[in-house]
Amino acid sequence: MLVWLSDYLMQFDSNFAVLQYITVRGIFSILTAMGVSLLIGPYMIRRLNYHQIGQIVRDDGPETHFSKAGTPTMGGALILVSIAMSTLLWSDLTNHYVWVVLLVTMLFGAVGWVDDYRKVFEQNSAGLSARWKLFWQTIIGLAAAIFLYDTAISSIETQYIVPFFKDVAIDTGILYIAISGFVIVGFSNAVNLTDGLDGLAILPTVMVGGALGVIAYLAGHNEFSAYLNIPNVVGSGEIVIFAGSLVGAGMGFLWFNTYPAQIFMGDVGALALGAALGVMAIVSRHEIVLFIMGGVFVMETVSVILQVASFKLTGKRIFRMAPLHHHFELKGWPEPRVIVRFWIITVMLVLFGLATLKLR
Repeated sequence: MLVWLSDYLMQFDSNFAVLQYITVRGIFSILTAMGVSLLIGPYMIRRLNYHQIGQIVRDDGPETHFSKAGTPTMGGALILVSIAMSTLLWSDLTNHYVWVVLLVTMLFGAVGWVDDYRKVFEQNSAGLSARWKLFWQTIIGLAAAIFLYDTAISSIETQYIVPFFKDVAIDTGILYIAISGFVIVGFSNAVNLTDGLDGLAILPTVMVGGALGVIAYLAGHNEFSAYLNIPNVVGSGEIVIFAGSLVGAGMGFLWFNTYPAQIFMGDVGALALGAALGVMAIVSRHEIVLFIMGGVFVMETVSVILQVASFKLTGKRIFRMAPLHHHFELKGWPEPRVIVRFWIITVMLVLFGLATLKLR
């Protein structure tokens, strides 16, 4: 929005041209989203407490979680409001990539909101049934994938790039739609599974989202993409503004969500943020790197799959409890130790993922 205003004001003062730079707007998007989150956060926590919109704790979860019952949930709405306001303020709204990632994020947030609503107001810890949740996630994810496929202006925008190899680009054709839909839905649920401890999911999301913003900027820059030998996706650089908004909103939310949490994001936040990461990776053509950087989300999801498969096939459990963070809790690790160690793992994975840009 401010890009349009700067276009007009430049005729009076050339200094307003600074708002045309993606890097400058990216920095301001971080500060704006964080400011909105910190400003609105206390009010939202008070309102959620007033309306008794508290966390419903599963009966079969770790006993240490019983004390979390009643902590305000659905705080992901705070993240989404901050992201939307900052993105709309600082983005070039003629860029279709911005609209795709923003709309997917909000629509997945809507699915999560219905799930949280049923948990809180209907006192049903299961929330929205898995079948209907997956149905709506799939519809939204495939719609986004179809749009990106139809609007692609070059073949490189639908090819899959393999890290560590300079000239390996897999052309999947129409399968691009199915694979992209899987990435969006898969990462949405992966982040949701990880969101089980105070601050466990939000900081890795911030780190991975920030790294994807850097990659999108490089992919959208002619010289940088040529130097690094990565796909040049025209217009993808504008995703930096959304990524900055996600980073700022996430850090602002972490202020209230850090152990012991004053508020939980709920599915309204977790489903939305996971989908956002998926779309950013697809736009920048670095889906495989997303799975590397988001290794914590991947291993949490795999732990659930292995646990369910093992129990159905052998009647035995591999882990004391799934997702994986509960396994370590039941082994006696204090919650802060699990959280910080998962954060440290994410830092290393994000750095490794960024290193793949040059290791080709």
